[in-house]
Amino acid sequence: MVTGGPAVPEGTAESGSGRSQAGPPQTGVLRLRDHTYAGLRYAVMGVINRTPDSFYDRGSTYALDAALTSADHAVAAGVDIIDVGGVKAGYGAHVDEDEEIRRTLPFVRELRVRHPDVVISVDTWRAGVGRACAEAGVDMINDTWAGADPDLARVAAEYGTGLVCSHSGGLAPRTDPHRVRYDDVMADVITGVCALAERAVSLGVRPDAVMIDPTHDFGKNTYHSLELTRRLGELAATGWPVLVAVSNKDFVGETLGVGLTERGEGTLATLAVSAREGARVFRVHDVAAARAALDSVTAIG
Repeated sequence: MVTGGPAVPEGTAESGSGRSQAGPPQTGVLRLRDHTYAGLRYAVMGVINRTPDSFYDRGSTYALDAALTSADHAVAAGVDIIDVGGVKAGYGAHVDEDEEIRRTLPFVRELRVRHPDVVISVDTWRAGVGRACAEAGVDMINDTWAGADPDLARVAAEYGTGLVCSHSGGLAPRTDPHRVRYDDVMADVITGVCALAERAVSLGVRPDAVMIDPTHDFGKNTYHSLELTRRLGELAATGWPVLVAVSNKDFVGETLGVGLTERGEGTLATLAVSAREGARVFRVHDVAAARAALDSVTAIG
C-alpha cells in the first residue's frame, strides 16, 4: 500500500455509518441519461478543457466559443459523453471555486441546449462546482481526486447524476506523485475505488450510474500505470463499470520515448487493450480516432 494512503471514506459500513450497502449493478452495465452501455457497447468521453494552461491542448478551448465548437465536432465524430473541466489537473496557478464555476457553468448551460441528447460531465473535486453544474443539467460528475471533498458524492445523490470514483494514492488535488510505492497497486486501487463506490450508493447514487477509475498517472509512476492496464480485467471483475483516462498521458510518452504530440498511437493501443480487459468508458482528446478503435474492438467481438 502507498504510504499515506486514504482512510476508509466517511459513510461506508467500516466507518460506522449504519447505512445499508449495495453492490455493483449487473456486471459492467452503465446507464446515463437515456443511454445504456453494456456488452460490447463502449462510451467515448470527449475532453473539453476550459483552462488556459491544460497539459495537452494548451488553452485551445479556453474561450467559450472555441469550447462549444470543439464540442460540436466531438458530437459529429460520435462522442457519447462530453467532459468539461475548469482546473488543470497538475501544478499551476491557483483557481478558486468561483473561478472554476465561471469557466464551466456557461459551457454546460449552452451545451445542454445545443445537444440535448449528449451526456454532459463536469470534471471537478469540489462539491460547490458539482452542485452548480448539476443544477444546469450535467448528467455525471467526474471526481478525479478520490473523494477529496466528501460532499461531492452527496451532490451526485441529490441531483441524480452519475459519479466517477477514482484512485489518487492519497494525494491531495493537483499534487504530482513523488517516489510513490505500493505493495500491490491493483489491490490498492480496487480497495479504494470500491469503498468510494459503495459509499456513493449508500448515499443514494444509483448503482448503475457509478463508475470506477484506476486513474492512470495520478499517484502512480509509469510502471504502476502499465501494470494497471495489464490487470484491468481484475478491476472490471468487481462489477462496477470501469472508466479509463489514458489519452496522451505521461506513462504513454515515457513508455514509447515520445513527446506530448506523438502519443496518439500509444493511446489507441492502450484503449484497445483496456476495452478487451473490460473497460466501459474512455476519456480521450481525439474522439474520432477513439471511436474508430473501439468500433474495431466491437467488430472483432
